[in-house]
Amino acid sequence: MPLPKEINCTVDDIYNLPEGERAELIDGKLYMMAPPSRIHQKLIMELSATIRDYIKKNDGSCEVYPAPFAVFLNEDDKNYVEPDISVICSSEKLTDKGCNGSPDWIIEIVSPTSQRMDYLTKLFKYRTAGVREYWIVDPAKNLVQAYLFSDAEDFNQFVFSDSCRVGIFGDFEICIADLLK
Repeated sequence: MPLPKEINCTVDDIYNLPEGERAELIDGKLYMMAPPSRIHQKLIMELSATIRDYIKKNDGSCEVYPAPFAVFLNEDDKNYVEPDISVICSSEKLTDKGCNGSPDWIIEIVSPTSQRMDYLTKLFKYRTAGVREYWIVDPAKNLVQAYLFSDAEDFNQFVFSDSCRVGIFGDFEICIADLLK
């Protein structure tokens, strides 16, 4: 589990990290990030491509961005995250630096060092920041937890061999096991 530094940090501290070091900033606390595993990267690649292909096939306006991609959740200098996958459907949120405000859909791939962040800290932060849908994909448990944060909040849990329905698109389902073949 990454430990926060107790000093009050800003986005400037992210940009001043030594070359090759990555971190996220949540409510002024800096969380260092470990390098991802091979399965982590494969899941990001396959999920991103699957989502992009669905959007293109349906002439959608949403865009898919895999990490590292800067998300300034609260449009302030105290919150900066790099979700594994960000889907943004409002082009006015996009700048050359990243996304100002909440993506519509965020997917985090759980690593041994990111469990607490993904399941607790980010779940709360994404929900309160206005993210519409949040998936936690856990390769160690072969499990997907899907949260839909709308007027009628919803939670679903899927194993990798199930088809997971994407709440913000309605007619789109993803089977993680099929992506790993």
